[in-house]
Amino acid sequence: MDFSGDVLCLDAELLQLPEVSPLAIKSNPYVADKLFEQWISLPETAPLVKSLLDNAKAGVPLNVPGTSSSTTTATGNSLPSMFPAGSAPPLSPRSSSGSPRVVKQRVGPSTLGSSLKLVSEPVRELIPQFYFQNGCPPPNELKERCLFRINQFFSDGLPIHEFKLITKEICKLPSFCSTALFRKIDVDCTGIVTREAFIDYWVNSNMLMKDSATQIFTILKQPDLKYLTQDDFKPVLRELLATHPGLEFLQSTPEFQERYAETVIYRIFYYVNRSGNGCLALKEVKHGDLIAAMQHADEEEDINKVLRYFSYEHFYVIYCKFWELDTDHDFLIDKENLIRYGNHALTYRIVDRIFSQVPRKFTSKIEGKMGYEDFVYFILSEEDKSSEPSLEYWFKCIDLDGNGVLTRNEMQFFYEEQLHRMECMAQEPVLFEDILCQIVDMIGPENESYFTLRDLKGSKLSGSVFNILFNLNKFMAFETRDPFLIRQERENPTLTEWDRFAHREYIRLSMEEDAEDASNGSADVWDESLEAPF
Repeated sequence: MDFSGDVLCLDAELLQLPEVSPLAIKSNPYVADKLFEQWISLPETAPLVKSLLDNAKAGVPLNVPGTSSSTTTATGNSLPSMFPAGSAPPLSPRSSSGSPRVVKQRVGPSTLGSSLKLVSEPVRELIPQFYFQNGCPPPNELKERCLFRINQFFSDGLPIHEFKLITKEICKLPSFCSTALFRKIDVDCTGIVTREAFIDYWVNSNMLMKDSATQIFTILKQPDLKYLTQDDFKPVLRELLATHPGLEFLQSTPEFQERYAETVIYRIFYYVNRSGNGCLALKEVKHGDLIAAMQHADEEEDINKVLRYFSYEHFYVIYCKFWELDTDHDFLIDKENLIRYGNHALTYRIVDRIFSQVPRKFTSKIEGKMGYEDFVYFILSEEDKSSEPSLEYWFKCIDLDGNGVLTRNEMQFFYEEQLHRMECMAQEPVLFEDILCQIVDMIGPENESYFTLRDLKGSKLSGSVFNILFNLNKFMAFETRDPFLIRQERENPTLTEWDRFAHREYIRLSMEEDAEDASNGSADVWDESLEAPF
């Protein structure tokens, strides 16, 4: 079969070789000749050519798309493509400058495949995985470094009393999370955590790459829940009480250990659980300062320096204040008990609103009684009216119709009792109209006819507004501008109002206890049924 004549008529562009210029092929027929010889020598070429010839003899029209330099060659001398369909990209368009020429257009890819591979297949670009159910896996270097550290600490399995070093050194978590982490890994309660089990939980489940808040949240929460409850913090507080040097003195009084743990948990939920539903979400944990406080408590030997949540002095003040009001020591207080708070500082109207459970539903199951947890929320709100939880607490109290704004009439309703008390104490009364103008100047609301919670949160003097309305002692202190308190604020600007109050009260309570011990002749003689148990 002689094809030498047809080779010279071959359109160079039909070869679809982007690496070789068509002009080079036309000027060197030897190249086309060699390519043709290579193609004709392939095993599958002979049956293909024979089939085409038979079809041509039988008068069957050839359906072979291709490209030619003229209509004549397009119908008579078209050659099949030497490349599989889609194996080569289209040629870039040539410049139209210079001599005019006919624009040649491919009809489509050839259906006549060939195993001749002169042009490599285009590399398919793979999109890297961007979603991982457990988070992005750790880099190999970090993973190897972690495994090296694990091998240093693990020989055989570790019991729970030896696991604290793993929690502190490898996981970089507070040491008092050790028990919770151990039980999270030791799901079968064998009392031993092996190297393989720890690697599977910490490395393979990708805990290694999570931030500290997510790690602690995952360790503490129940497997079937997506939030933390108060009970989830109890194992952590038990271990803190058992191991922290600043709380060692409480080990002989387990009942007060429990009260301390409860108080810490209540304070955590007061500040961090902004939704107020008792379910601490991961978002709330990340936005709060709980993790930083836990790390601080783990590093600081003096627990009283950890002002956020863990200070024993703060617990002491809260508990003693509650004990003073709870005269029958049934661990419940009523309206008459609460009205005595702060030397009768609060008005009856605000106490009524508190016991109507508008700012917060009581956890106490007894009608008309406030439990210890309810009191913790109250005292934190009363003694630090600069915090957002406190502003929200008192805003709900003053908002009588619950429409989200404080009107003139609502504020006047509460101030009327203040005005009456000032008259009874022979104090010069301040008319409500003057007070309202002062409040408007202090807050600077968007609309002067009412106040919103947003207005109050945008002012540093919002706490004083509530004191004006229902706390006479603090109202008078605000009016006189006690220079001692002003100097204290300037000396310690980082301390909150609660921090300053707790510090003052702790000193006062300590002095009273020392004086009482001296009068009794012994520090060990006291009546548990009548006095605060400290």
